[in-house]
Amino acid sequence: MRQVVLDTETTGLSAQDGDRILEIGCVELVQRRLTGNTLHVYINPERQSHPDALKVHGISADFLADKPKFADIAENLLNYLAGAELIIHNAPFDVGFLDRELERLGRGPLAQHVSGVVDSLVLAKTLYPGKRNSLDALCDRLEVDNSGRTLHGALLDAELLAEVYIRLTRGQDALDMENEAARGQDDADASQPRLDLRALALPVVPPSDTEWQAHQALLVDMEKLGQRPVAWPTPG
Repeated sequence: MRQVVLDTETTGLSAQDGDRILEIGCVELVQRRLTGNTLHVYINPERQSHPDALKVHGISADFLADKPKFADIAENLLNYLAGAELIIHNAPFDVGFLDRELERLGRGPLAQHVSGVVDSLVLAKTLYPGKRNSLDALCDRLEVDNSGRTLHGALLDAELLAEVYIRLTRGQDALDMENEAARGQDDADASQPRLDLRALALPVVPPSDTEWQAHQALLVDMEKLGQRPVAWPTPG
């Protein structure tokens, strides 16, 4: 299964009010393992960042001035994401921004281009109800090194989230390993030669008189308890 862990940075909090994406970071997982196939792009959002957002990501308008617009990177992004299951922390936020950008281009919503979306925030809240479940909190709880995260960055956050997701779901990984081991054992068993036991003449050893008397006494005791045992045939 191919999964893509995705994160965005934006000029503010509201796509509906005109805020735009200015950075996208993606890392690829295949069979729950990092492949090294990443996508990272800065985007000219064609507007200034809100001061509070600028404090979070630290990406200035001057830095973004010569970067491509979303329309210029959209096809490459959709090709990279095509058919993958996306893993996003607080997915409605990022998906809402991506849907708005695609809408501007007359393209269908993100859901039409991917196989599904897993919201790792919902997953974390299910596993750790009542606890802080931000990316930083999960890194601390799951012992993922986030010491290099002084500001939010889409690619770094996607890489951290990939490690967090793998650890959040490691029970599933263990189950997959058990299933794989079982399949391997089945294959090994199938490769062993089968013995045909139908031609073997197995000896029948009748009980001795002492064994027979002990068995009969046991049957009597069982009948007294209301049980209906099956008796051996009388030895002849």
